[in-house]
Amino acid sequence: MSRVLLWAPIASVLILIVVFALALNNPREDVGQDPLIGHPLPSLPLEALPGGQIFDPATIEGPYLLNIWASWCAPCRIEHPMLSELNDAGIPIYGIIYKDKPETAGAFLTELGNPFTALAADPEGRAALELGVTGAPETWVIDQNGIVRARWRGAITRNVWNDFLAPPYRAAERGE
Repeated sequence: MSRVLLWAPIASVLILIVVFALALNNPREDVGQDPLIGHPLPSLPLEALPGGQIFDPATIEGPYLLNIWASWCAPCRIEHPMLSELNDAGIPIYGIIYKDKPETAGAFLTELGNPFTALAADPEGRAALELGVTGAPETWVIDQNGIVRARWRGAITRNVWNDFLAPPYRAAERGE
């Protein structure tokens, strides 16, 4: 009896380790998937910037990237060179300025360059709520029909672009 009491806790721990290892090696594909992927981009309550026109996602032709950013966001500064590179490659990027002042966002773009095809403001974060934003920056791939193809939370790096965002963007370009 004393041997059973000695080995029971060890056996229980080993069983739990095996169960967790199996769960980690066989994740369900639907767990953690973004609920917007495969669905139309929701209507966004965006505001025009002073002296500018607001862009309407419903009128954009062809695939594009939608990027939420802010001048106060350190990762936004980190991803900015990659956004500029993508823009230089002809990829349209529409930006939503998230909970930021237009003048500080403008100064940010004056300093680093403007990679955006067009901009809109989300000063109170209402559009971000519609998108389920957890923090800036976040980027979506939207196809020519306004369907969300991919989402990335965090700064876009070359690896993120190549591994996660470029494949669905290229598929959208081909109309797949």
